Amino acid sequence: MARASVPIAALIVTSLALACGARAEELAPYTIIGDGIPESLTGAPGDAVRGRALVLARTTTCILCHSGPFPETQFQGDLAPDLTGAGNRWTASQLRLRLVDASRFNPQTIMPSYYRNDGLVRVGRNFAGKPILSAIEIEDIVAYLATL
Repeated sequence: MARASVPIAALIVTSLALACGARAEELAPYTIIGDGIPESLTGAPGDAVRGRALVLARTTTCILCHSGPFPETQFQGDLAPDLTGAGNRWTASQLRLRLVDASRFNPQTIMPSYYRNDGLVRVGRNFAGKPILSAIEIEDIVAYLATL
């Protein structure tokens, strides 16, 4: 099972690279305190409506691996935990760090580090030195997940 997760993770990251294109963005500074990033990456709260659209965007993020309370969406992922109740299980601070760099919680995770650009392996050519998601997109997803 562990062997299969590496090719799956590589496939996910490659798919993201092809679908999203490169994002030329400098990373906003952030501070990790305990098990989260307490301050918004943008200095403002995200938009939950945009966050929901991002979560359900099959070519970019969550729905590839996670399932959740999305009855209108067929073929939800089954590689990762169900997102139902995510806002009850994790704080916005914890959700933010999970999106920024899930490997801080589990070094063997297959979840991409969506807002990191250093120390990564098997990075798609379009993402070398760049984050997969922007700070605004991270905050939008956090805002939506916190409502679940």
